[in-house]
Amino acid sequence: MKPMNRVKMLLLGCTLPLLLLGCRDGAAKGAAQASAAQPEVTLKPASQTDSIPALPPTLTADAASQGAAPCVGEAPAVAKAPAPPLPLSGRLGLWVAQVDPKTLKVVKAVGTNPNSVFPLASTYKQAVLWALLKEFDAGRISPTERFDVTRQNQSLGAYPFDGMTVRDLSERMIQWSDNTATDILHRRVGLARVQNIADQLGLCQSRFILPTRDWWVSQAGLSDTFNGTSRWATATGKDRERLAALIDSDARKYRYDYVQRKLDDYFDHRYKPEDDLKAHNLSTPYELGTLLTHEFLASGLSPRATKWQHDVMARGFGRYALKAEAAKNVEWFGGKGGNGWRILTYSGYFLTKDGKRVVYAFMQHGADETYTMPNTRRAFAWINAGIDAVIGEQKPKPKESALPDATKNPKTPAVKAEAEAIKGAKDGAKPAPKP
Repeated sequence: MKPMNRVKMLLLGCTLPLLLLGCRDGAAKGAAQASAAQPEVTLKPASQTDSIPALPPTLTADAASQGAAPCVGEAPAVAKAPAPPLPLSGRLGLWVAQVDPKTLKVVKAVGTNPNSVFPLASTYKQAVLWALLKEFDAGRISPTERFDVTRQNQSLGAYPFDGMTVRDLSERMIQWSDNTATDILHRRVGLARVQNIADQLGLCQSRFILPTRDWWVSQAGLSDTFNGTSRWATATGKDRERLAALIDSDARKYRYDYVQRKLDDYFDHRYKPEDDLKAHNLSTPYELGTLLTHEFLASGLSPRATKWQHDVMARGFGRYALKAEAAKNVEWFGGKGGNGWRILTYSGYFLTKDGKRVVYAFMQHGADETYTMPNTRRAFAWINAGIDAVIGEQKPKPKESALPDATKNPKTPAVKAEAEAIKGAKDGAKPAPKP
């Protein structure tokens, strides 16, 4: 693609409300200006009662015949998570657990709506990475394999340069949440193999099968398959694979800018929160926490693939927003977040200096704010409260920790929100200053 077109497309992509943590570089100045023009919205305390019930944890005979594990079922009975220290609106879910590294069982945990289903946004991308690394170990994918951006594979938001390697794309997928990089890798691995990450763990309420572009084509009303079936939301096994392949084929028929225009019209005039649960990839706080536990403690990957996984997942946002990091109590961290229209999700795993393994999964759906990245500080205030309840209060050290350079002079709304979350980890649950 021509450089001039690339810059223009980056600017266009970054103005879309569905940023999914993928619009942070210099091409996002237009998004920063648009965000600054929006009025400040005061968050409201949210009810802890979930209005949308969890899907029934069942396993069809079809899914079982393909090697899917029995469903893990609901979260074990644990204490309720502390109330969010700062107001958050919409449906909320949280799971924070210390897990045993040998048995993978929960040692201690707290939760709020741990069994309720939420859209994952970009948080699902860590499953693509895990599936990719399994294919690498199987000898079916090389880290040096290269891809170009095409009309058929370009998703929304910023996107990679032509000729990037699989390894480079994996880094963009996690660190910058690049949607096109994700879709290229997701399709290269295979839709079913990414879904198998959930199925083989018995995560029966988790759906990872659709690349990012497929969600938006479905919500925009452009997929004849999605529009023409009532089975998609509950499909499993071969039926889900078949429908997903048809939806993906529909999604690749349209230029990205046409999808963007149709999607903008949908959000302006026809958006319904329940549509997110039909079109997006999904999970529950508990099932996502279970994924994290196995992803980092029992991945089944070779040493070389494990190093690749750890190198990439350490780039995900979250470490410096943890009070445990400010307390100099984090030995290693891996995480991934996501945001969309009224959606915000964060997840992570970390090892403490004294050997505790901790996982967390935060989910917000139906927020009052359409652009949810400014809620990051509030989200981590709640995550940190949960961590304190599970492993004891994490007290920040007076000496400042080393911070990522990008947070010292944030230039985009996403990085500004992350910088506020990092400050919040050191300052406690105080409201962020007004812009």
